[in-house]
Amino acid sequence: MNLKKEFLKLLREDEEFKYAVAGFIGMNEILKKLDKHERIIIELREDFNTLRRDFNRMLEEIKIINLRLNRVEKTLEKLTLDIEEEARSILSYRLKNEGINIQVEPLTLKETEINLYGASNNICVIGEATVRAGSNLLDELEEKIKILQRKHPHLLKGKTILVIYTSLATPDLIKKAKEKKVWVLKATGDIFKPEKLMKKQLLQRKERNKENTNSKCIGKN
Repeated sequence: MNLKKEFLKLLREDEEFKYAVAGFIGMNEILKKLDKHERIIIELREDFNTLRRDFNRMLEEIKIINLRLNRVEKTLEKLTLDIEEEARSILSYRLKNEGINIQVEPLTLKETEINLYGASNNICVIGEATVRAGSNLLDELEEKIKILQRKHPHLLKGKTILVIYTSLATPDLIKKAKEKKVWVLKATGDIFKPEKLMKKQLLQRKERNKENTNSKCIGKN
């Protein structure tokens, strides 16, 4: 009890002692707070390390996905090139069977690119080739025709045959092709062929051949 009274007396009477005790109490509180903050910092560091490991794992997964996408992109690019070459070869052959000798080639212009293009006399063939074709491809083809009409009318002859070459034609493309009289075909045969259009072209071809023959006969006479 005397110690307690002595302590209180010193606090009241001894200014230096009073500040020393106050400082000790304040320091003790600070140390407690520092201990608490240190625990928080340790927890945050552990959380950060966990996030870093998760982030590194995610980067590895992204690398793997990018590699797979690159492989898919190369495969699709090869398929696209293959089907375009196939389309040009088969379309040239099919046209020849119709009595139309046209060499189908790609057409690259400043404004656009066309997969299938060929022209001879007053007949012009314009088309697109793709693995899978929907009605939007026909819309794109029509837009390219408009560009030719505006910018390169000399590439369009008297009659134009529109063609879509595809391994898989969607129902909406077939429906629209029938409405627009667009020839849709694949390697094994026709998906839709506008017979009237092709017959008209063939008749015109025969008429020209007949006229040429008559002209030669007249010349000889």
